This record gives sequence, C-alpha cells and structure tokens, in this order.
Amino acid sequence: MNIVTLTTDFGWQDYFVGVVKGSILSHEHPVIFADITHNIENHNIVEASYIVKNAYKSFPKGTIHLISVHNFYQSRPRFLLIEHQGHYFVGPDNGIFSLIFDDKPTKIYELFHGASGQVFGVKDVFSEVVGHLLSGKPPHQIGESTEELLERLTLQPITGKDQIRGSVVHIDNYQNVVLNIDANLFNRIGQNRPFELYFKRYDPITRISKNYADVPVGEVLCLFNSAGLLELAVNMGQAATLFGLEVDEAIQIDFLMPDMEA
Repeated sequence: MNIVTLTTDFGWQDYFVGVVKGSILSHEHPVIFADITHNIENHNIVEASYIVKNAYKSFPKGTIHLISVHNFYQSRPRFLLIEHQGHYFVGPDNGIFSLIFDDKPTKIYELFHGASGQVFGVKDVFSEVVGHLLSGKPPHQIGESTEELLERLTLQPITGKDQIRGSVVHIDNYQNVVLNIDANLFNRIGQNRPFELYFKRYDPITRISKNYADVPVGEVLCLFNSAGLLELAVNMGQAATLFGLEVDEAIQIDFLMPDMEA
C-alpha cells in the first residue's frame, strides 16, 4: 500500500490541500491519502508534533508522513526526509521533528530541493520525495545524509519529592486539556499516595478517573488519555472554555502523606 498522510495548517477553505495531492498524483503512482488533520493552528509546531507523534504509529510501516506547518520559518527553509521506525517523514527543519521523536533519528536527509523558498515550493518538495520513494529509490539519492536537526525546547514538568508542576500542552477538539505529565512520571512521584491537582483557583481534583462518565455530567475530572498523558476534562462539557485554560498554563499536583490513622 502506498499510504501518504498529511498534517498541515492549510485548513479546508483554500486550494492548498488539493494542490499538494494533485502534484503527488501527477507522478502516476497509486496513492492512498490519509488526512490526519489540516486544522493545526497556523504555524503551531507544538500542536502539530503532538498530533503526528500520537497518530503515526497507527499506520503500517512504509507510510510516508508529510508535515506542512510553519514551512517558511526563514527565507531559505531547510526540508528534511527522515526514516524512523520503518516510517518516512517529510517536512521543514523548524524544530518540529525534535518534538515528535523521543530519541533523535539516525537516518536524516537534507533534501536537495529544500532551498526553493517559494511560497508554494513545498508542493514540489512533497511530490518529488513521494514520487522518489514510491519508485523504490533510496533516500540518499534525493537528499544528503546529515546529523543536523534543529532542536526545539519544550516546557518539562518540574518535580520534587511530593510535587509535580506541569503545564498545558494541547487542547483538543472537545476542549479537553492535555498536560505534559505522563503516567510513568505520575506513578514514580506519587507512589500510590493521595493527591490534589490544582489549576488556577478552582477546587483541586483528588482522584484519577478511568473514563469521562465516572463523574456526573458537568463535573470536572482527570484521566490518562490514549497518549498516556494526564488530561483535564468535564463530562459532556468543555474544560478549557469553562476554566479559562490555555496552552502553557501551569498546573500543580501535590502528593499527600497517607492518613496514619486509617
């Protein structure tokens, strides 16, 4: 199967998605397109990385993942082809790949076509790479092997013996609030102790739910989502809007000493 995924900030109103797909199809290789999303906030590589990181592993190996977000971060952008875990990734070297992968990939190629700099030169980059790979040609024939990858630093949780201070990394379509705290970190610091999760000036959340319906409609909860990250939500509601939470907003978890008399 010749599967090509697309993750972009193009939206659906304009012709840009059609131009990219049409340019790829002009190489006359049969292609199955999978639109992961075209609704990334403009230029938001943090949001795009979260989406791609949690979506690509669901596709079969050999899939080509095209990422078009914040392409023109400089006057002559650098585009990369990356082979990682049996998948191919194509996109701008604007820091997004350092956010997608936990470990730096070892097979990175700087595309020869990457210096175009034209406003829609990206369609040519994508179509040439896809055509090249679907023809069975090796990556080194369309790009130069490199170890250079722009690193983008993200906010990491701050931990203490009895506390985790984290932040909001994503707000999904349901206005659920995703935090940069995974289950491993929570369990390592928590050690099965009671906890209080504080956000803004609202009453703390004191237990982990297994699903949204664990609390009555309209009540707030926290759970670990399918990506393994802690998430704040409201059953049948919109947590981000209700509580005025935004990306990069701080939250705090305090772990308590067990009741010695219990």
